[in-house]
Amino acid sequence: MDKFKRILVISRMIPYSRKAIDYGISLTRKYGGNLHVLHLVSNPVDMLALNAPGLFPEEEYKNYKIYEQEVKEQLDQVIKQEKQSGCPITELIRDGDPLEEVEKTVREEKIDLVILSAHAEGRIEHALFGGENDSIIRKMPCSILLLKNEPDPVDC
Repeated sequence: MDKFKRILVISRMIPYSRKAIDYGISLTRKYGGNLHVLHLVSNPVDMLALNAPGLFPEEEYKNYKIYEQEVKEQLDQVIKQEKQSGCPITELIRDGDPLEEVEKTVREEKIDLVILSAHAEGRIEHALFGGENDSIIRKMPCSILLLKNEPDPVDC
């Protein structure tokens, strides 16, 4: 297990990315490694160009950008606090095909472990990232930690 020195967390700027970043920070501290956080940017408005009018209500597109910005600010705060406490974190922002960007980052940064969320949330995220996890899992030359987002247990 001590081979996980270069860890990559894939952030899609959704709330579940926070859990992945928390795991990345924890493993980075445990193994004395370096954490890379790759923010994958997707513009759902571009989906309108796919000749799919009415795929999502127009209001949902507008709200998505606001939602994405709020999540990004929350993630930035977590990362800023960890950097100030001495955790070595490198942030990368990529806009493009998610699989290509993840593959490129893994090669360039010599990543040992990729951490990503098992589930996205919401209709737009599902449309944007629906099959990406499967592709990432098959193509990566390194180990992958896939975090499930199970509901909290119910107290009886």
